[in-house]
Amino acid sequence: MAPSGELSRLTAGITGSSVDAITSIEVCWAEDPTCGAYLDTHSEAGQSAATMKAAFDHGGRLSAFPPIADYAFLSDCQTTALVAPNGNVEWLCLPRMDSPSVFGAILDRDAGGFRIAPAAVSVPAARRYLPGTMVLETSWETRTGWMIVRDVLGIGPWHHESERSDSHRRSPTDYDADRVLLRLIECTQGSVEIKLDCEPAFDYGGLAADWSYGGSGYNDAVARSEGMDFELRLVSDLRLGFEGPRARARTTLHEGQTAYVALGWGQRPLPASYEEAQEWLARTGRFWQEWLKHGTFPDHPWRSYLQRSALTLKGLTYAPSGAMVAAPTTSLPETPGGDRNWDYRYSWIRDSTFMLWALYTLGFDEEANDFFYFVADVVEAEEGPLQIMHGIGGESRLEEQVLDHLSGYDNARPVRVGNGAYDQSQHDVWGAVLDSIYLHTRSRDQLPDRLWPIIKRQVEDALAHWREPDRGIWEVRGEPRHFTSSKLMCWVAADRGARLARIRDDDPIAGRWQEAADEIHADICANGIDARGVFVQHYDTDALDASVLLMPLVRFLPPDDPRIRDTVLAIAEELTEEGLVLRYRVEETDDGFSGEEGTFTICSFWLVSALVEIGELPRARALCEKLLSYASPLLLYAEEIDPITGRHLGNFPQAFTHLALINAVVHIIEAERRLELRALAPEPALDRR
Repeated sequence: MAPSGELSRLTAGITGSSVDAITSIEVCWAEDPTCGAYLDTHSEAGQSAATMKAAFDHGGRLSAFPPIADYAFLSDCQTTALVAPNGNVEWLCLPRMDSPSVFGAILDRDAGGFRIAPAAVSVPAARRYLPGTMVLETSWETRTGWMIVRDVLGIGPWHHESERSDSHRRSPTDYDADRVLLRLIECTQGSVEIKLDCEPAFDYGGLAADWSYGGSGYNDAVARSEGMDFELRLVSDLRLGFEGPRARARTTLHEGQTAYVALGWGQRPLPASYEEAQEWLARTGRFWQEWLKHGTFPDHPWRSYLQRSALTLKGLTYAPSGAMVAAPTTSLPETPGGDRNWDYRYSWIRDSTFMLWALYTLGFDEEANDFFYFVADVVEAEEGPLQIMHGIGGESRLEEQVLDHLSGYDNARPVRVGNGAYDQSQHDVWGAVLDSIYLHTRSRDQLPDRLWPIIKRQVEDALAHWREPDRGIWEVRGEPRHFTSSKLMCWVAADRGARLARIRDDDPIAGRWQEAADEIHADICANGIDARGVFVQHYDTDALDASVLLMPLVRFLPPDDPRIRDTVLAIAEELTEEGLVLRYRVEETDDGFSGEEGTFTICSFWLVSALVEIGELPRARALCEKLLSYASPLLLYAEEIDPITGRHLGNFPQAFTHLALINAVVHIIEAERRLELRALAPEPALDRR
């Protein structure tokens, strides 16, 4: 007998993604306990009731918001944009990537968007980046024809020929941001009716746009808002009209016909024709392809993942200062509908070591140099304790506030801007700085005199504070603890400081710092380990923490040390869900929040690298293959992955994840090559005596 309620109408066939299935599970699961058995009997495609309920509980419900992984990422190395599959630009902050948004629909469907798509079609036929570029190409099929839309944040020649830039601190290159979003449309077959809707909402959706024409015709429009110190200019060969805060256009293109739209926010001229816009798009594509050619990528099936990660990291770089944001977004939730929502549009000091390692490994020395000197500038300027993060212009105060007028992505609130963790005490920061200087020095075979005062101050700060508790690498908002990974990075600070002192032939300081490093090392080995010989989260617990996977990567102990091997394997077996790694188990950690979170993708990639280090190459490769299969359709990664649904969670795209991907993939490729070389080596000649 079928259960009561809505579920009885599912007998025609049910899948875990169908609207009826999700609705019925939500309505009826609590109404009738027999529904589980009924679904097990009648559902198609082998989906059990438990599986469908789990998918629903982990964010499987229908939403007005696209999945986070379905967004495309655009950048001109000064600002960034996210484009939804339906052709809507749902995130764009101006004039910098940490400025208030003008399109913020990703955080509230009424916070502004800019859509170009066929009329009455919402799902594209295909999307891709033009190879080697950050140019997005979307193909659309309609009942009457086909069309292509190409989107790009333009990059052109250096613009400041007669004056100095007010924002650039690094050496100017031949290129600069055009401060324009270009959208080019081409009908490739039949005919297609297209629609344009551009509705800015300034200051995170708080201020509506006031449109007016900028010329005598219908092809030039200007959007302003009272209280804003800049304006948007919309130029197109389409005829523009206004409906309140929205600019609109609608027309039919026939095979071979084209159209263009340029949205600008600077004082520079915008393209005056489709042909000119096409040339701007082409030169931006050439910029990205030329930049990528400076890198060194292995001839390997995973090459495309390395290249897309490199392009993404470059796109997350703020060229004027050399800073790199952790992610271009704020408040994309780590838990569906939850409150673990943070602003990641800042530059974390701890990213420095991983950033430099990745860039030097792939051959991007100039970007590594720019980022290194951004870190050096902010460290040198600090008067008090070293902050864990800074604004992309070097700003030190990043006051956190809540935007109550925004509903949040898929109703995940609060929406935060700023980051209250900026003044936390996190002791890993000194090790990140010293390891960065050490990596930079090894790449240059010299230690500039400018860096020595920075080295001395940071090492001495680490030695003065390493015995104190802190809030750790995960920035917990619970009680400070003696986190093992924080002590580890204090050891790194002292160890790398001693090595750098030896380079300067300063033996007395090198000896004192090495003695301190040995003391920290002994303290960790005595107090940061449990009875079975596994390194733990902090000194007062037996709980595991993925951050200790850094131990073999920073050479705290040899990878064949039993404590390292047992720790890596314990995390692989006990701190994973569906094979993916959690930061920690929330029920064992006082992080100041409630609720679940997904697996941290960076931690899963750390596990890949650690498994390679301890000689578990087949296991590492299997995990890496699994992680690469979770990449978004455009090979991008958010911060977390839900292990049940594969859904991406958290801010997107995430620099830390792509840095760890590069580390993991290169670890595997190099290990496989070493095995191949051993297999090809000639056998030693027999001693015939």
